[in-house]
Amino acid sequence: MTPYAEPTPPKRGRGRLIAVLAALVVLVLAGAAAVVFLGRDDPPPAKTPTGLPSQVTEPTAVATEPAAPPSSAPAPQSSADPRFVKVGQCVRNEGPAGGKPKLLISECGPKTYQVLRRFDGATSGEKDAEAKCAKVDGYTNWFFFDSELDTLDFVLCLKQR
Repeated sequence: MTPYAEPTPPKRGRGRLIAVLAALVVLVLAGAAAVVFLGRDDPPPAKTPTGLPSQVTEPTAVATEPAAPPSSAPAPQSSADPRFVKVGQCVRNEGPAGGKPKLLISECGPKTYQVLRRFDGATSGEKDAEAKCAKVDGYTNWFFFDSELDTLDFVLCLKQR
């Protein structure tokens, strides 16, 4: 009679164990690298000639034209942007007909709009502009600028020339 031999249990693969250990090694190395890079000191910010950090310094304007001699006539505008228009000045619409207006400061003349009143500060849009200009005698049109920063908002009450 042949002795009965028990079957040998199948060998467990070492592949899973090796994969788990490799993943742990990678995680430990990544953590160590993060500690090294996040923990190191950054060099101090570069100083500008004024002694302020470079992130705080604003660019300075460079004069490109010689200064004009003083006169009693008003100085010409350095920008045609309507954000800088004043009461009494004129603007013209360079936007497409029936489209969004694009105002530019210009000399007063035919097909221009004279600024009768300017309201600086927060505006909520068309209804607000219309309500503000309704109190201005002689206005024919209004224009408003509404930005994310309320301090930049304004309404212009205009008279077509």
